Amino acid sequence: MGNTDGYSYHDLEKLMSLMTGDEKHSFSATSTLDVLWTLYDSVLNIDPENPQEPGRDRFLLSKGHGPMAYYAVLAAKGFLDVSELEKWGEFDSPLGHHPDGELIPAVEIGTGSLGHGLGIGVGMLMGLRLRNQNQPRVFCLLGDAELDEGSNHEAIAMAGRLGLERLTVIVIDNNSASLGWPGGIARRFESEGWSSATVDGRDHEDIKTALTQSHPGVPHVVVARVESK
Repeated sequence: MGNTDGYSYHDLEKLMSLMTGDEKHSFSATSTLDVLWTLYDSVLNIDPENPQEPGRDRFLLSKGHGPMAYYAVLAAKGFLDVSELEKWGEFDSPLGHHPDGELIPAVEIGTGSLGHGLGIGVGMLMGLRLRNQNQPRVFCLLGDAELDEGSNHEAIAMAGRLGLERLTVIVIDNNSASLGWPGGIARRFESEGWSSATVDGRDHEDIKTALTQSHPGVPHVVVARVESK
């Protein structure tokens, strides 16, 4: 894995600038930047020297059509060599326009087809339970527009019924959803038995507090509000 060389949050813009081309989905990427940084900086239990360690936390980027910020954070934290960023999207690069779980050791699943990540996360956590691995947490990051997909409603209901305490969902809310939900995004999850928090999606301390708050016996959703698309 790459050396972090002391990269900080303020270096992420420089790292993202190494990735060029027409498929950057820049706004989709930057809308997730502060949540991704906070997760990898102070929340997730993942070792860049051993990213497949069985007891690790799992992070799923369901909002996979804008991975530029994700790749920059992974590089800053030593999960990728920074030199790989300059080759993103090239024929022989592991860094595609959607993240690939087979090519990048730190990436759990391939994503980008909206609406699939949360269902996979629920199944992943249930699989961990069956193997008596009760310590790993599963974090899944979605965009608010993904909640227009019916598969997410099924996953939300199932996770609530099963009391998947080790599951945390982060929804980036940039007012992209077409359908919405009566009472807002958090209410959609609360009605199925989840705990919730709504935060400024640019405030690292608020994000960390929401992601680490106790929610015994129930899954948890953090709605991170950012500027409108």
